[in-house]
Amino acid sequence: MRRSTEILFAACVGVALILPAAAQAPPQATATEWKLSTTLGPAYPQGRAGVIWGRLIRERSGGRLKVNVFPGATLTQRDAAREFGALRDGAIDLAVGSATSWAAQVAELNLIALPWLVPDFDALDRLLHGEVATRLSAAVLAAGVVPLAWTGDGFHELATRREVRRPADLSGLALRVPAAPLLVETLQALGAAPVSMTSAEALAAQRGGTLDGEEISVAAYGTSRLYTAGLARLLLWDAHADALLFAVNRGVWERLNGADRDLVLQAARDAAQQATAMARKFSDAAALAEFSRQGAIVTRLTPSGKQAFREAARTVYDRWAAVVGADLVRSAEAAVATPPAAK
Repeated sequence: MRRSTEILFAACVGVALILPAAAQAPPQATATEWKLSTTLGPAYPQGRAGVIWGRLIRERSGGRLKVNVFPGATLTQRDAAREFGALRDGAIDLAVGSATSWAAQVAELNLIALPWLVPDFDALDRLLHGEVATRLSAAVLAAGVVPLAWTGDGFHELATRREVRRPADLSGLALRVPAAPLLVETLQALGAAPVSMTSAEALAAQRGGTLDGEEISVAAYGTSRLYTAGLARLLLWDAHADALLFAVNRGVWERLNGADRDLVLQAARDAAQQATAMARKFSDAAALAEFSRQGAIVTRLTPSGKQAFREAARTVYDRWAAVVGADLVRSAEAAVATPPAAK
């Protein structure tokens, strides 16, 4: 058995990594300073989760473990796609990453965003608190990064100028979308013309009337106040779910003693719970009502309405299911279809 590679994955809120006692690092005697990356700022669940995780680590270690948070992917030249590699290679010590952003390096993470796989927040929670999350964590670990905790980050919704109710309504629409191949291909299959651009470019295009909409989280829609830039229609279509992963550079993890590993892991789990609550609050009835008061027209697709889009994007689903792995996809489909246990 190779030294420092015996790992037990625990399905639940996250993953606890336990090494044999003989492989444990010596106690941490001096102060340690870490760099923690998030691609979004503290106005969003992802950025806020990073701030909370860093604060909990610092407080619970009595200041011995200090965490400096770098939002906006500033450690990777503002390129979210480079964050996973930087964490693996040691340029970053800790990160709260998006499954959508990290899927370019870990193909299995595309599972979370399969079009219309996950119907709602409760189903997303079930997916991230069981066997599927354990298998995703194993894939992340195999790619060189130590996963600690998962949490749901909601869905990519659709903000547009004109009403969209069915797939045909997307024909020819220029829609800004994150630079993720799965999301781009889904919109193409629905007849839209997806484009990737910076926030500044998107704002100029919206004001100039050359951008018809965006695929965006509810948190980003509200924080950016897109309803004031002409994108007054918000369709809650739950096309692609996203998840946040709290992760650590392998070298950093292996240098920690058991007590500090427990501290960092529990801090990640606690921060994940707060991020979940924040993501849900952005999409609750009060938040959506406030959008309406500000002039937005919020529409929620019915299950039958979602089915029409799902069928129109079926070829994309099937192609990416093969990339993820058929067995893993079947497990995920069962997890999201299983109703929660009665309390």
